[in-house]
Amino acid sequence: MSAPNVTLSWQGPEGAVAVITMDAEENRFDLDVVRHWHGLIDQVAAKEGPLALVTTGTGKFYSNGLNLEWLMANPDDAREFLHELNRLWGRILGLDCHTTAAVNGHCFGAGALLTSAHDRITMRSDRGYWCMPELDLALPVSEKMAQLLLTRLPRTAIARALNTAHRFTGPEALTAGIADEILTEEELLATTIAHSAVLATKSREVIGIHKEMLYGDTIRSLTGAN
Repeated sequence: MSAPNVTLSWQGPEGAVAVITMDAEENRFDLDVVRHWHGLIDQVAAKEGPLALVTTGTGKFYSNGLNLEWLMANPDDAREFLHELNRLWGRILGLDCHTTAAVNGHCFGAGALLTSAHDRITMRSDRGYWCMPELDLALPVSEKMAQLLLTRLPRTAIARALNTAHRFTGPEALTAGIADEILTEEELLATTIAHSAVLATKSREVIGIHKEMLYGDTIRSLTGAN
């Protein structure tokens, strides 16, 4: 497996904004990468006091999805891998703080699903596509993947994404209701962190209660919780 190059830093006033940065070119997911993510989310969830989460990538990609070469070479690990990937999305969806995906570049498949687990999506106005390419790969999404997408994003946008494999630019994603804000490359991360720092001061207890009301069934479906 590839060595995960995903790091956690603490930014904003009093270090209240946890920033998880993927820096492995296409930022694809295999089992080691997902396990590493779980360790980082453990650290984020354990922080006391004000908190918000931002995830981002570097260069051309936020995440280009699953590492299909690894998956084909490791079929015995596929069940565990997909379980842990679902669980990761569910954990982010249920975090008791505000979460934002700052989409710095291309965002495909599992990368698009990762963004959907966040409360807010910001994208570059000039570069990068948000896309669910499974139709072009002749690989249907799972029911849990569809549930996550439909829990967080407009049904009409998801129907188009799944049934055409359309590649949404930042402006198109904003119009479709996938992205909440589009920004220049220079603005993207700093503006997202600044916005998150304000929301980090909100009651984590109340956020947790509201997320359970809004997303509880989907969180339990993804995490396997009873």
